[in-house]
Amino acid sequence: MDNHEFHLKSWLQFFEKHNIQMDEEEYKAKVNGRTMENIIPNLFGREMTNEEVWEIGEEKEALYRELYRPHIKPTSGLVTFLAEVIRQQIPRTVSTSAPPANVEFTMQYTGLRSYFPTIIDSTMVTHGKPHPEVYLKSAEALGMKPEQCIVFEDALLGIQAGKNAGMKVIGVASTHTREELEAEDTDLVIDDFRNLKLYDLQF
Repeated sequence: MDNHEFHLKSWLQFFEKHNIQMDEEEYKAKVNGRTMENIIPNLFGREMTNEEVWEIGEEKEALYRELYRPHIKPTSGLVTFLAEVIRQQIPRTVSTSAPPANVEFTMQYTGLRSYFPTIIDSTMVTHGKPHPEVYLKSAEALGMKPEQCIVFEDALLGIQAGKNAGMKVIGVASTHTREELEAEDTDLVIDDFRNLKLYDLQF
């Protein structure tokens, strides 16, 4: 799902409403891929209770869902690729810094929920990316060793988290350019899933 544009738009609207000075490049460096527990107190420059973080974070996420709902669809080729993954009985999970409401929103409106028996979301981790926790917990949930896992990521912090977990990482060039993703020591960079075959993953 190429949702970067809508996350960015919702964050920029949020920044404007709260008089926070941050442009797209700062957003990519300081916000994209992190959990709300990391983001919100840093944006407002003070300690916050979990309830405050949740309330403020949900304000932003509601903006995102409103903007994205009319446009949401799976990344090109993803459904066909996942069908082959399932046919080959390859374990898989969604591993995200997003809150459960966003995960369920995405799964519902893309029709992908049945493709992912396991989901690791922001409520299940303490550390945001580039910490490897979300991917290490995903490997554990799948009963796999980290070195057996392959991460698909569009965020630089996510790529770093996957590498920090000791996994192979495929960069999806929806948020960043191919050059930016390749600079993060990705094992492969793709524009979408249309031409990706399982044999391409035999690193």
